[in-house]
Amino acid sequence: MEHSEQLITDFGKEAESIHPDLVSLRRELHQIPERGNDLPKTQARVLEALQGLPLEITTGKELSSIVAVLRGRGPLATGTPRPTVLLRADMDALPVVEETGLDYASTNGFMHACGHDLHTSGLVGAARLLSDHIDELPGDVIFMFQPGEEGPGGAEPMLAEGLLDVTGRRPDAAYGLHVFTSTEAGRFLVRPNTLMAGCCEFNVTVKGRGGHGSQPAKSIDPIPVAAEIVLALQSYVTRRVGVFDPVVITVGSIHAGTAMNIIPDTARLEASVRVLSKQSTEQVAEDLPRLAENIAAAHGCTAEAELEVLYPVTANDPDETAYVIDELTGLYGSERVEIMSEPLMGSEDFSFVLEEVPGTYCFLGAHPGPVGDPPLTNHSARALFDDAVLADGSATLAHLAYTKITRLAAS
Repeated sequence: MEHSEQLITDFGKEAESIHPDLVSLRRELHQIPERGNDLPKTQARVLEALQGLPLEITTGKELSSIVAVLRGRGPLATGTPRPTVLLRADMDALPVVEETGLDYASTNGFMHACGHDLHTSGLVGAARLLSDHIDELPGDVIFMFQPGEEGPGGAEPMLAEGLLDVTGRRPDAAYGLHVFTSTEAGRFLVRPNTLMAGCCEFNVTVKGRGGHGSQPAKSIDPIPVAAEIVLALQSYVTRRVGVFDPVVITVGSIHAGTAMNIIPDTARLEASVRVLSKQSTEQVAEDLPRLAENIAAAHGCTAEAELEVLYPVTANDPDETAYVIDELTGLYGSERVEIMSEPLMGSEDFSFVLEEVPGTYCFLGAHPGPVGDPPLTNHSARALFDDAVLADGSATLAHLAYTKITRLAAS
C-alpha cells in the first residue's frame, strides 16, 4: 500500500510534467472537430499521440474507434486472475458553429462544445502515465477512444466489435470522466446508482386527408390531431408517471403543410423522452405509441408511432462509486468532491459499457474562472473549458486504474 500511495503522488507530479503536451494536443483536436462515427482526422491525430508507447492498438472496422491495451509486467501471484481495467474517452464533436473567439477555434461548422477534446487528450495522458510504470503494473488497461457519443452512438458498436474481450478476459472495472464548463474547475461530481437519464426518440406521423382550407369538413385535418398529441404527452407525464421516477418529454420538432390555405395529408412530430429507470423505459415504450394511435383514431386519422431507445440509463455501480469517492477525496480533499443529490436528465452512451462492467462515470468541473450567473453550459457555441484540468483528469484516470489493479492483484 505504501508503494501505491507513493505512486499516486508521482502520477500528479508526472501529469504536471506532460501538461503542456496535453494542452497542445487538446487545442489541435479542437481545431479539427468531426461528428458521428467517422472521425478520420481525429483518429489519425490520436494514433500519432500514442506512437512510441508500449500499447497494442487496434482500430474499428465499422467506425473510427481506437482500442489501446497496456499489458502490465508487474508481479502477479500464481493462479491470480490478471486484473483488467477499462478507461474511456469520447472523441466526437457537435454540429455547432463556434463563437468563442479563441485563437484555436474551429472554423469548419462543428465544435467541441461538450469538451470531448479534453476527454481524448486526458486519456492520452493517462496512457502515457501508466506506460511509464508498465513494469510495476500487475494487470492490463484498456484505453477506449470512441466516436459518436453525441450520436449515432459509438460505444455499442465498439462492444459488438469485441472491446471487452480484447485482453482475453473481461474488465473488472470501467471508469470515465466528463468535463463541465458550468462547474468550478477542478471540482469533481459523482453519484452512485442512477447518474444520467436514458434517452428515447419518439416519432409520430399523423395521416389524415388533405383539402382546401376553406372546407375543413370535407377533409380530415392532421394538424389539430398532432397538436392534441403534443398536449396529451405533457398530461401523460403529470398523470401517468410516478413523481419519484420522473420522465421528461420534449417535442422538439413538428412539421406539417405547405401553405396557409391547404390542409395537408400528414403532420409529423419528433420528441425526446428521458427516463431514469428500466421500468420507465418499458412503460413509455408501451404507452406512448398507443396514446398517439388512439388520439388519431378518435379523430378519424391514423398514426404511425415509434419509440426507439437510443441510450439506456447511465447507472454507476455502488461499490465502484464508493471506491472512486474515497480515492478522489484522498487525492484532492473532500472540498473538491461533491456527491450529487440527484441524477442529470442528459444521456450518455458509456451506459452500454456500465451495463456490462461494474464501474463509475463522474464529472470534472472545467470552468475557466469564476462561474457566471447563469453560467454557460456544455453545447453552447460560446462554451469555454479550462486546459488546467487536463493534468488532474489524466492523473485521476491513471490513479484509479493503477490502484484498482494493484488491489485486485493483491486480493
